[in-house]
Amino acid sequence: MILAFSVAPSGVGTAGPATSDSGSVSDAVAAAIRVVRESGIPHRTSSMFTELEGEWDEVFDVVKRATEAVLPYGSRVSLVMKADIRPGFEGELDAKLERLEAAVERGA
Repeated sequence: MILAFSVAPSGVGTAGPATSDSGSVSDAVAAAIRVVRESGIPHRTSSMFTELEGEWDEVFDVVKRATEAVLPYGSRVSLVMKADIRPGFEGELDAKLERLEAAVERGA
């Protein structure tokens, strides 16, 4: 499965306000991304989402731990997820993009 998720705090947590003076939540997101990177499972982070690839249990475990890492930064946390569940396929984090680029190149 490939699962895209976004997690962000709001309010005031034990680590202080969820956002900086500029409205950034980068410290909280950095805490979540450290969990993702330490997990060792294939992943990609963009400006809006982090994508994980793996089996149900390992992917959801990482999402849960990443969400827990954000909890100290706010009085509440928002979590958004979208999954592509395709049994029997691996390496799709890159393969899907390769197929897309090939289609763009041939004008499909």
